[in-house]
Amino acid sequence: MLSHPWHILSLGFGSGLSPIAPGTFGTLFAWASFVVLNRYLTVLEWGALIVVGFVGGIALCGFTAKRLAVEDPSAVVWDEIVAFWLVLLMVTPATLTGQLWAFIVFRFFDMVKPPPIGYFDRRLKGGFGIMFDDLIAAFFTLLVIALWRMSV
Repeated sequence: MLSHPWHILSLGFGSGLSPIAPGTFGTLFAWASFVVLNRYLTVLEWGALIVVGFVGGIALCGFTAKRLAVEDPSAVVWDEIVAFWLVLLMVTPATLTGQLWAFIVFRFFDMVKPPPIGYFDRRLKGGFGIMFDDLIAAFFTLLVIALWRMSV
């Protein structure tokens, strides 16, 4: 992780190095960092951070994947971090229970990769592919939450 500064970000400050469920630990890191940073950032600043995080993540994740010689290494969790920040930003204000459900739904979409997430995961390569499938998972998470909120 410390062999290059970009690895620190792409590996989620070490959260992606978990031997089990690195994506889940990366998403937990995203949740914790959101709670901390949300005290200091406005919605516009969050938006800018997410856009820069996504665009920069294409290079970060692609660089680390090339260095590891793996197409989409499980240890690279920057994609989960940025995507889950987006989910949390869109559902805020939400109770702890609401955030927990957002976490569960996002992890479901990210792990199971139902269509069209799996399609994009298989077809798009490099840093963009690593980042994009999680963005689609975030979209479907937000869709499920919106539909649930409309039904109650």
